[in-house]
Amino acid sequence: MILTVTLNAAVDITYRLDRVAQHGSNRIDTVTQRAGGKGVNVARVLAALGHDTVVTGLAGGTTGHALRADLAAAGLRDELVPVEGETRRTVTVVEQTAGDATVYLEPGPVVSAEEWSDFTVRYRRLLRTAQAVVLSGSLPVGVPPDAYGTLVALAVEAGVPAVLDAEGPALRAGLPAGPALVKPNAAELAATAGPVDPLTGARMLRAAGARAVVVSLGPGGLLASTPDGDWRARPPEQVRGNPTGAGDSAVAALTVGLVTRTPWPERLADAVALSAATVLAPLAGSFDPADHRRLLPLVQVRPVYPAGPVPARTTPSRTTPSSGPQEEPCPS
Repeated sequence: MILTVTLNAAVDITYRLDRVAQHGSNRIDTVTQRAGGKGVNVARVLAALGHDTVVTGLAGGTTGHALRADLAAAGLRDELVPVEGETRRTVTVVEQTAGDATVYLEPGPVVSAEEWSDFTVRYRRLLRTAQAVVLSGSLPVGVPPDAYGTLVALAVEAGVPAVLDAEGPALRAGLPAGPALVKPNAAELAATAGPVDPLTGARMLRAAGARAVVVSLGPGGLLASTPDGDWRARPPEQVRGNPTGAGDSAVAALTVGLVTRTPWPERLADAVALSAATVLAPLAGSFDPADHRRLLPLVQVRPVYPAGPVPARTTPSRTTPSSGPQEEPCPS
């Protein structure tokens, strides 16, 4: 079982329209609503890939009730801890002509010390049967600022590898406990490591405690710094659609690779293909398996070296054939 934790869960509302009229009235073509938050999206993708998964976190109020009802309808196991506050909503506006989206995020509930204590008790219990745990997203008000440090430490104590997808102080607090993998996007990496190039930033997070770091570079794919080497994985084509949840799909694929101990180049190729397939799908946490299968063999995965002499390192078995050198310079 793979456990996903979403402390600031949400009900995601998605509006789709052809073009947004700025500062004017907009008629929406379609509206969808379903349970969301980063960890919930990860759980949806894991379940679609055939993996047993459990959703935990915090939920409350009318919105929390709607969230839990949707999880039940989707067949996802719900281990959310009730809170008094109202679960947040998010609104994603997908502009189909531009092939992009704008997201509006409510802040979420205020969590009491007793509610946080109740959650940690349930979390400890769920760790007993978990193969891995994914800790994703922002922290609601009232949750300790070092919450991810506590949750990663409890996972390490239980012998469960932890995947952490957060940013800024919440991410920094989790690093010393030793997460198996950290997956920020470029903006989140900058908010955590400062204005450095992505590879330097990834190595800084590893120096702070993460065993491996994978950075989402948007349409540019993924950059990984791991104990086995550094790689860049690029999608075969630029895809247009709804990028919301694409990073969560990458986290799902990387977590499966962690559990199955798949070599890093294969993990990264699968994460890029699944992320791209998610952009093509209408809703976060969704993908078309046909798109995933089509894109997977086309992803380019190559080792990355900084300027200067190439370090002695075995070239990964899964690289894209090329007539030229397979090494890439350190991205800046």
